[in-house]
Amino acid sequence: MPRLKILEMIDRPFLGGGQRHLLSLAEHLNREEFEVSVCSAGGGPLEERTRELGLVHYAVAMPKRPLPRSAGALSSLFASVRFDLVHTHGGVAGLFGRWAAAENRIPAVVHTLHGIHYLHYRNPLNRRIHIGLERWCSRRTDGIICVSDTDLNKALRYRLAPAEKLTVIKNGIDYNRMGGSVPGPDAAAGIKAKLGVESGRPVIGTVARLHYQKNIPFLIQAAARVAEALPDVVLIIVGGGPEEERIHGLVRELGMERNVILAGEREDAVELISLFDMFVLSSRWEGLPYVLMEAGGMAKAVVATAVDGVAEMITHGENGWLVPAGDGQAFSEALIRLLRDGKERERLGLALQAHVREAYTQDRMVKETERLYRRLLSH
Repeated sequence: MPRLKILEMIDRPFLGGGQRHLLSLAEHLNREEFEVSVCSAGGGPLEERTRELGLVHYAVAMPKRPLPRSAGALSSLFASVRFDLVHTHGGVAGLFGRWAAAENRIPAVVHTLHGIHYLHYRNPLNRRIHIGLERWCSRRTDGIICVSDTDLNKALRYRLAPAEKLTVIKNGIDYNRMGGSVPGPDAAAGIKAKLGVESGRPVIGTVARLHYQKNIPFLIQAAARVAEALPDVVLIIVGGGPEEERIHGLVRELGMERNVILAGEREDAVELISLFDMFVLSSRWEGLPYVLMEAGGMAKAVVATAVDGVAEMITHGENGWLVPAGDGQAFSEALIRLLRDGKERERLGLALQAHVREAYTQDRMVKETERLYRRLLSH
């Protein structure tokens, strides 16, 4: 029996959470049953990683402002390569891909909502437009995956799609693969030295895009309050993004140059997490963040805002601490308390490690996705 042709699609070619999710599927879907290809904008690390996996990559530019030539390029691709199922990830690929798939009568179309970001847009007209677009796209979609129960409830509340099209498949990672990314004591000391972190200083850290969603200014302001109580504390922020200049300015304005390290975008982000005494997440909203699973997999204590999938993964006081989004005083107090209590940090970290390694595995995520593909293709 010939293998079923699957196309995994996303817009941008960098390696964010959605791209990592896509690569997990592309690499681990049953190759005896599925012939997987990847489509994204070309020229970035996603294309490089796809080719390293021995998979075909189709480069199609998908700018945020829809252009007819992008939709036309996808339609031409779908007409020339007869895919059995197209799986789109994220808003831009979801719009272009689902339209082109419907135009070319692709047998099955799946879309994953990696967090419903547009519900948090500050412009109400922009929100309404995106909700309308998703409803239009959902009529051209056979199955829609939500990565958290919270997102499922939002999709139902805003009537983004009929309930029978919606399913929850939570993200997961391969914790065994992470082991090779954790540096030994000498290597860890060397990395800290290169970053300018003196031995013995307490380190809190995050890996996040410097974007409104992640609320990094809030985190830096909380760190400034922590530094008043614990002057040697270091906050390491790994990531880049549109707010980078503003964040550099805030660090200077608060006189936090000694306490905040803006490490930029790095390929060794997992290695850096292993150096943290505590992991922090200050997001205004989330889907189900991979970076939280990575921190949990390394038994790091976590302080995070109580939003969306984060509050599903972490139970306050049992395997981490949750703080209301925007409550800077509570956030800084939680950091100070846990930095002063190593035993509590260890307890929380081990509890989170046990939880994520049981509930958030790559193997489960892939198998549940395969079952969805089979069900849709059997109709």
